[in-house]
Amino acid sequence: MSRRLEILRRATEIFERQGVSRTSIEDIANAVGVKREAIYYYFKSRNDILAEIILPSSTALLVGLRNILRSDRPSREKLRAAIEGHLSAFSPSYLEMTVALREVHFGAGDDKLNELKKVWTEYGELWTALIREGQANGSFKAGVNPKMASFGVLGMCNWLSRWYQPGKGMTIADITDTFFTMLADGLAQVPAPTPPSA
Repeated sequence: MSRRLEILRRATEIFERQGVSRTSIEDIANAVGVKREAIYYYFKSRNDILAEIILPSSTALLVGLRNILRSDRPSREKLRAAIEGHLSAFSPSYLEMTVALREVHFGAGDDKLNELKKVWTEYGELWTALIREGQANGSFKAGVNPKMASFGVLGMCNWLSRWYQPGKGMTIADITDTFFTMLADGLAQVPAPTPPSA
């Protein structure tokens, strides 16, 4: 493993464990086993490290959702694929996604973090567009605010950052099935129609 990748890996582990705001360059240097000056040789700041950790997985999510929306699949299938794509990012990139979703630090004037903000903004807008498209073609309920619905879906999916651990409990496929069923069909059981009285 290159020194640069080792710095990113150790920083990811520390960010996930104690949070970005409570992590210093000194902490990262100690974890790597180098002096803090060695960290600055590769990265100009803690935010620079954070962006390098989060940006690849965030960009991959955006590209994946763009492709789903451009496909000819029915809206229900697009919804399932979007949920699966988002949740699949937690494995094998569990730590990176956890840091991305717990630590949304967009520093003013920081080019990389501003780029990251644009990625997440477009990603949210595409989720809204997916729901709006399904409403327009009659696949989804028309009375639901699409932006609020997209916030709800992403909030539910992103909560994995608080409890999901690869290899323990439910698989990503299991979670995808559960979340899609909840969103597409709801939890409430539709009562059987009462037969007409004789």
